[in-house]
Amino acid sequence: MRIERDTLGEVQVPDDALYGAQTQRAVENYPISGLRAHPTFTRTFIMLKRAAALANIELGAMPREKGDSIVRACDELLNDFDRYRAQFVIDVFQAGAGTSFNMNVNEVIAHLAGTGVHPNDDVNMSQSTNDVVPTAIRICALLLLHELFPRLDELAIAFDAKGDEFADVIKSGRTHLQDAVPVTLGQEFRAYGMTVHRATHLLRDAARELRILGIGGTATGTGINTPPGYRFEVVRLLRDMTGLELEAADDLREAMQSLLPVVAVSSALRNLALELTRITNDLRLLASGPLTGLAEIILPAVQPGSSIMPGKVNPSMLECMNQLLFHIIGAATAIDYASQAGQLELNVMMPLVAFELNFSIEILKNFLPVLVEKCIRGIAADRERCESYYISSPSLATLLNPFIGYARAAEIAKESARTKTPIPELLRAKGILSDEEIARIFTPEQLTGGS
Repeated sequence: MRIERDTLGEVQVPDDALYGAQTQRAVENYPISGLRAHPTFTRTFIMLKRAAALANIELGAMPREKGDSIVRACDELLNDFDRYRAQFVIDVFQAGAGTSFNMNVNEVIAHLAGTGVHPNDDVNMSQSTNDVVPTAIRICALLLLHELFPRLDELAIAFDAKGDEFADVIKSGRTHLQDAVPVTLGQEFRAYGMTVHRATHLLRDAARELRILGIGGTATGTGINTPPGYRFEVVRLLRDMTGLELEAADDLREAMQSLLPVVAVSSALRNLALELTRITNDLRLLASGPLTGLAEIILPAVQPGSSIMPGKVNPSMLECMNQLLFHIIGAATAIDYASQAGQLELNVMMPLVAFELNFSIEILKNFLPVLVEKCIRGIAADRERCESYYISSPSLATLLNPFIGYARAAEIAKESARTKTPIPELLRAKGILSDEEIARIFTPEQLTGGS
């Protein structure tokens, strides 16, 4: 161990640690979850420190030699991040606003930059935890969403492809979990694809607001201790580093008080998760069986389904999907509570917001390609099962309304349900309609709308 000092006094720090006293205090104060910041969040922080140093050099606030040493330290961390990742040791549950994490990054950079570079005076120059953390939350989310969007598109395309494959598979529709007029399996899957397309579009729209940054507001949005033009220069540098279309906020106070853009993204992500949960539940229901469920679709087998029942195969990929979607929905609720807990000039609950948002995006983007490859693309239709359900469904009587009226059609439906006789057979046996009329009424186009 070695002795480090901060404004509270001396602290023992591990010899091999690149961080200092303030980080060590946080390690001792918050031994909570063992969870650490998302690596992209840490890298975003380092990019912010690099941009701040360059801006301070350009605006004459920092000597070039000192600023260059900070930039070099940031470059070393970014270029060899896996080597240094273990130095960022703050638990995701920590002191309010993220001061502990900010100082962890400041201290590591100062250590690598060399003698004479101070974590507060130099690495943190023209900054505050209060403007750096909300800026990092926004940029990190944009970077992670950039990886998520193509995977959502792949899911939607996979559903679209199944829609085409199953376009001719007529099946019983169901409303209220009761038999309803027929649809095609393709129509169901195309609707799933459209839902993913639309929910992704809404998420993209929400993400646009994340581009507006409050960096340069420092402690309360007044820009205290920053050189003129600093916030615009930092945003310009961050645009160059990230390739994102970032903008400086018009009102720095609002950008630091409010997490509205972050909550909008979280809400859009929750809405996506709710829709994906609905679709996932549908697929599990359609695949239920193989003998005592609906069994209209067959899922690819990815692993044995039971430790005791031989031959059992479960919808394992969909079950996993449900679990991570439930987490995303719960995380959005945590973010909701955190966002309304902001007070006056600052929301101190930002560490929780950062973790929950980043983790939600991460688990979804990681699992979607596996779900598409090992589940969605391999779904098969049990055509005979689908046909047997729809042809024997009393709901086919709905097609008779224009020809024999609702009341008489209802009698036919009841008799069909009671006797288990398909509607076309009853009509033929009772002489209500001719074979030609039956053939004309009960066509795929009439049954499912032909689209």
